[in-house]
Amino acid sequence: MNYDLLVIGSGPGGYVAAIRASQLGLKTAIVERDTLGGICLNWGCIPTKALLKSAQVFEYINHAADYGITLSEPKADFGAVIKRSRGVADAMSKGVQFLMKKNKIDVISGTGKLKKGGKVEVTDGAGKKEEHSAKHIILATGARSKELPNVKQDGKKIIGYREAMNLPAQPKSLVVMGSGAIGIEFAYFYAALGTKVTVVEFLDSILPREDKDVSKEMERVFRKKGITSLTSTSVESVDTKGKGCVVNIKKKDGSLDKIECDLVLSAVGIATNIEGLGLEEAGVKTEKGLVLTDDFYQTNVAGVYAIGDITKGPALAHVASAEGITCVEKIAGKNPEAIDYGNIPSCTYCSPEVASVGLTEEEAKAKGIEIKVGKFPFTASGKAKAAGAPEGFVKVIFDAKYGEWLGCHMVGYNVTELIAEVVVARKLETTGHEIIKSIHPHPTMSEAIMEAAAAAYGEVIHL
Repeated sequence: MNYDLLVIGSGPGGYVAAIRASQLGLKTAIVERDTLGGICLNWGCIPTKALLKSAQVFEYINHAADYGITLSEPKADFGAVIKRSRGVADAMSKGVQFLMKKNKIDVISGTGKLKKGGKVEVTDGAGKKEEHSAKHIILATGARSKELPNVKQDGKKIIGYREAMNLPAQPKSLVVMGSGAIGIEFAYFYAALGTKVTVVEFLDSILPREDKDVSKEMERVFRKKGITSLTSTSVESVDTKGKGCVVNIKKKDGSLDKIECDLVLSAVGIATNIEGLGLEEAGVKTEKGLVLTDDFYQTNVAGVYAIGDITKGPALAHVASAEGITCVEKIAGKNPEAIDYGNIPSCTYCSPEVASVGLTEEEAKAKGIEIKVGKFPFTASGKAKAAGAPEGFVKVIFDAKYGEWLGCHMVGYNVTELIAEVVVARKLETTGHEIIKSIHPHPTMSEAIMEAAAAAYGEVIHL
């Protein structure tokens, strides 16, 4: 078949790009070797949120007495929790199938390989090959769980995020290697259901990419939940010969120790899916496992583009979707604006949640910027107290000279919903004073953003 656009990969970058292309009148096809929606929809973003919601509900029930409600002793049905999560993922995948039909996008099942001259070879499950051509080809093949050379995943005792979402039984004890968003979310999920969890992080704080105040708050919260966080600690090896695992660790002072557990979850990052994609044959340049592109995702080969986790931007679903739309609009001659990677929100969906955008306080200071910092704790929020969720805070950072909103960092109930206000405000170049004078409804969690801005300028009312 001949197409205007052919997309390899149907994750949140690929399928969104295909839909936008169809909307713009391009004859479009998408190649997928597994299930429509990719890792995010089937084994990442969506099903993990279903798991986390079950954990949160279980926490609510266990603390029902705090709300004046008496219940008999609750019990988590691990199998039913997993089943619900898979059901949510399956329903969302069917939704993507519907969107493909609605937008008249051809779905080609199989593994795509880039060939020279605008060709893509697709090999189906039976090994049959067929070739398709397109004026434009977008690579959106995503990523997978990264393995450390000294701690190889076996899918049974040393697992990745995919196995962690579909275990046949709940482990009594778990060591999580890595404390980025994936590691922290699974640590919270399993701990909430009663698993003894230890998080091992090589750097000096959990959630090391977040503002230091956020990391400190989450370490405090995790201690309260019974989760052990070992920072400045490395996993040297894992012995899986016995019934469980023996994790050999090295601490900052060089001392060695052992942790016994049922399972080890490796959450040390991701590895891009560019092997076997035909990049070398087609002459597409890569560097350190990433496909090199310009600001509109054109590679060095005319008519070949790359988006999502296989490019230099943050490996986030919403980034991949935005890149897909921008790429397609450029192809269609719509002259889109390049994405501002300094205004990408980051979210971690443990409980309490973590959300941030822009510079941390440390980054702003390192740039030599004179700043104003405001912080408002949810202990002073009427809505947070009424909801029984007083943990966390909103922290804002402004340029002292011009009032530019440099960054915002949150820990708290539903803060992943609040961060969009900051993203939009920063896009519109809103200043701190404009936020202070924008009336926020009372009582809401969102008031904390206004109060934090007021705190930065010495005008806070409720502290």
